[in-house]
Amino acid sequence: MARASSRNSHLLPDVLAPGLDLVFCGTAPSPVSFKARAYYANPGNAFWPTLHAVGLTPERLAPERFPELLSHGLGLTDLNKTEFGSDHELSAEAMDAASLHAKLRRFRPAAIAFTSKHAAALAMGVKAPGYGRQQETLEGAVAFVLASPSGRARSFWTLKPWQEAAAFVADRRRQRERAV
Repeated sequence: MARASSRNSHLLPDVLAPGLDLVFCGTAPSPVSFKARAYYANPGNAFWPTLHAVGLTPERLAPERFPELLSHGLGLTDLNKTEFGSDHELSAEAMDAASLHAKLRRFRPAAIAFTSKHAAALAMGVKAPGYGRQQETLEGAVAFVLASPSGRARSFWTLKPWQEAAAFVADRRRQRERAV
């Protein structure tokens, strides 16, 4: 685990705006993502190909294009904005669920999707959340728990919860189009 310098307390900037369809939340950047200054930048990470495969983006975006997610109604953040590394290397005190809750209240996304069970458990205050749509909302946002796209978690990989979150977004987009 490493910490950001005090003059740059956020390793990666949040990609948030009011009223997004879906915000993805991980625990913290990997060392590769920190070095690249881009979300999910490790070549073995399935995040970017999965976004395209489930229809959330019209093309496969490269990690450095992460700010473009806003134009697709999508956002990005992490629970830990000051450290990078694997979950087991991160300090418990840097996991800032309260800050995430404040962001959800401020920006009011329709949904939040956690890119790991660990991030979901910390943010939602539950021990072992299941994959997919959760019964409880989080600050008014529908909550999804996704299989981690990390190459280290490949043995737990399932596309189904990603498809479920994408279907939610597609439904929202259809509703908006009908309302126009």
